[in-house]
Amino acid sequence: MTTQTSTSAIHVIGGGLAGSEAAWQIAQAGIPVVLHEMRPTKSTPAHQTGGLAELVCSNSFRADDFTANAVGLLHEEMRRLGSLIMQAATENRVPAGGALAVDRDGFSHSVERALNDHDLITISREEITDLQALDWDQTIVATGPLTSDALSQSIRALTGADQMAFFDAIAPIVYKDSIDFSKAWFQSRYDKGDGSDYINCAMDKEQYHAFIQALLDGEKQSFKDWEINTPYFEGCLPIEVMAERGVETLTFGPMKPVGLTNPNAPDKRSYAIVQLRQDNDLGTLWNMVGFQTKLAYGEQKRIFRTIPGLENAEFARLGGMHRNTFIKSPILLDQNLRLKSKPSIRFAGQITGCEGYVESTAIGLLAGRFASRERLDQDTQPPPVTTALGALLGHVTGGADVETYQPMNINFGLFPPAEIDDRPPEMRGKRLKRGDRKKARKAAVCARALNALEAWIKDTQP
Repeated sequence: MTTQTSTSAIHVIGGGLAGSEAAWQIAQAGIPVVLHEMRPTKSTPAHQTGGLAELVCSNSFRADDFTANAVGLLHEEMRRLGSLIMQAATENRVPAGGALAVDRDGFSHSVERALNDHDLITISREEITDLQALDWDQTIVATGPLTSDALSQSIRALTGADQMAFFDAIAPIVYKDSIDFSKAWFQSRYDKGDGSDYINCAMDKEQYHAFIQALLDGEKQSFKDWEINTPYFEGCLPIEVMAERGVETLTFGPMKPVGLTNPNAPDKRSYAIVQLRQDNDLGTLWNMVGFQTKLAYGEQKRIFRTIPGLENAEFARLGGMHRNTFIKSPILLDQNLRLKSKPSIRFAGQITGCEGYVESTAIGLLAGRFASRERLDQDTQPPPVTTALGALLGHVTGGADVETYQPMNINFGLFPPAEIDDRPPEMRGKRLKRGDRKKARKAAVCARALNALEAWIKDTQP
């Protein structure tokens, strides 16, 4: 439901997940908003369409369990605040075990349709290049990790601080009908979800070691001179970089063989397993999980076709690299995401240094909420640090060390510790088995968070 309309529009720069969510939150508060997106007039090295909220890398929003998982908790908190992105994700969900994965095209179309249909939202297809030349009284910059060079320079000039940069990598997508199911099979790890949400390709020890050597020897994409010393984001390392850290590294990461049984060789233990996750609603496209890469295109085809079941794989998209940029948010932004040196400008999304689709959307949601409530002279009190939203916001706006600030996913380490007695009532009084105390504490953090969120929503109602 929208409230009374305020005539002066708030401007949002960037039509990705964070910008789309911010625009939606503002419009739902009854305030006109102009959403500026430079695509398709000007594209980026990673985007393939001009669609709003295009998913560039994975199609997964990760775990959806809000009772004992930090990202699942963030999902639930955003749902309770009327998140457009979470609504579109639910509408376009595809099987992915306990994760929330989406048909990426359907998801983008749903978001764009909702924004286009809203009476208070105007979508302007243009590139904004100079923040200091703008005369808008409220602006949200949500241009993401692929901010254009011109706007990046403007941000640098405005903040007086060097931007930091890191590389992000994209995983390949395979056509399902090119997979050999005499070797591959459907199964979710530990039979989660429907029990058959992933395609699995098993390797024995010899095949795995040959694959690792091929990754190490394969031709890589070349870097420009200024890119050579730019660090990778640890949460999204190229698969060959992981391989460089040790021969067995991948068997403890995206190729771990646990929780799966190969029906084509039930008596033989798999040494490593490659998983593919459904990427579209039709089930015709499958994403190679954790296989983000900087291998040259020809090498990707050659090496990935050595995986049993993918010998004849056809690729709808090969993996690639792009540069992500972010600002030193803990020193530049206040608790309402305003630029301290120019409070009329807020930042949201990955450019603030949060990492991941869900986290970017969450910061966009908060920026939109803060901007609209400020315009309506309402309380802009941040959510409690005991919530996932508050914990993530706290990290971005001051909880992290400025000198070592790096992109961060939501995790339980960002929350204040909780007592086991904070668990939901139905879980209290039960004797905990050995090893269950950690699970109980996670459940306690989640239960406490949702109680705190509901209280915050009630306290900040107009």
